[in-house]
Amino acid sequence: MTEAKNEDIGELLSNFSRFYILTLLYEGPCHGYSIISKFKKRIGKDISPSLVYPFLQQLQQKGLVKYSAKKVGEKEKKVYELTNEGRKLCTHLFKRFSSLISVAIEPSLEICANCGCKVYEGGYKEKIDGKETVFCCRHCANSFRLDKLL
Repeated sequence: MTEAKNEDIGELLSNFSRFYILTLLYEGPCHGYSIISKFKKRIGKDISPSLVYPFLQQLQQKGLVKYSAKKVGEKEKKVYELTNEGRKLCTHLFKRFSSLISVAIEPSLEICANCGCKVYEGGYKEKIDGKETVFCCRHCANSFRLDKLL
């Protein structure tokens, strides 16, 4: 990869990291180390404190995050949480991001043969007329079978 592409990927990951920090804060108040450890656990990648703490400071300066000092073990730590404006921003970002995600998962969706709802994972499969048929649940499978009998 060229150096320019490496920089682009670094910027992309940095933006994703910031987005994910917002996601963690949306889940509830966190201190900086908690953000770093949750990020590592869920994403499988390390995130640098030199990205986390300045970003939290930027969010605070923009009125999107506030912090309070709380005792965690023996130490006092800053626990960050989203303000109402920060929650509104996250809701807006999540709505925009959800449309991208829906495009990505669309090929993985199956359609319930009875009600037409989209089934991402699991669902209920049953052989009907020698063909495996997908349903969202057993109730839809039963309704489908009953409709076929009528």
